[in-house]
Amino acid sequence: MLCFTNTQCDTDDDVNIEEQEQDCDEVVLIDEAYYNNLESVYFTFVSIEINEDCLAVSLSASGCDGNSWEFKLVDSGAVAESSPEQRYLKLELINDEDCLAVFSRNVTFNLNPIRVEGSNQILLHIEGYPDPITYSY
Repeated sequence: MLCFTNTQCDTDDDVNIEEQEQDCDEVVLIDEAYYNNLESVYFTFVSIEINEDCLAVSLSASGCDGNSWEFKLVDSGAVAESSPEQRYLKLELINDEDCLAVFSRNVTFNLNPIRVEGSNQILLHIEGYPDPITYSY
């Protein structure tokens, strides 16, 4: 019985480590109406990079500590038929903090929902970010 318990724990640990490496904080939302009506509070992009299937965004905004901030990355649903295909996104920051200090936060978004079938690479145009981001999968 003891050997079975030890073996089971080792297997669970391996699976959890793999899942943690793949996990992102949020998932991209594909919603044309939401995209068209999205209004975010002001923020500044610090950096954006892709790590496997996660888009890692670092941003700064005014607030009290940034712990209550909520994020949504919204895709327009439109795919520009080019080589590679292109998608258009907006980042929404929901920030109800009424302080004048500036804080930075990092958030990651799972990009799997915006993959284009038959393709292995797309360009992401994120409103407010100066350069397109290449997502290869």
